[in-house]
Amino acid sequence: MGSVAVTYRIMPEDASSDLAPIKEGVRKAVGSALRGMQEKDVAFGLKAILALAVVEDASGQAEKLETALGQIPGVGSVEAIDVTLV
Repeated sequence: MGSVAVTYRIMPEDASSDLAPIKEGVRKAVGSALRGMQEKDVAFGLKAILALAVVEDASGQAEKLETALGQIPGVGSVEAIDVTLV
């Protein structure tokens, strides 16, 4: 089996949320699979976090990671916006 690179869009609960603790939660949840993270302006002061992770292409690995990201305090929603074989 190979690996896949998954880009997740992580939205905070509201526009006034502090992204620093959410980013730290992402680092802890993803661990060594994290390959990059950036903030992206969405609209009206709302920013999203884009996190790139490389995981094994095994059944459910990307979904488990998405669930873990959704449980971080302050996160409103998580969506896998890109999946690519590595």
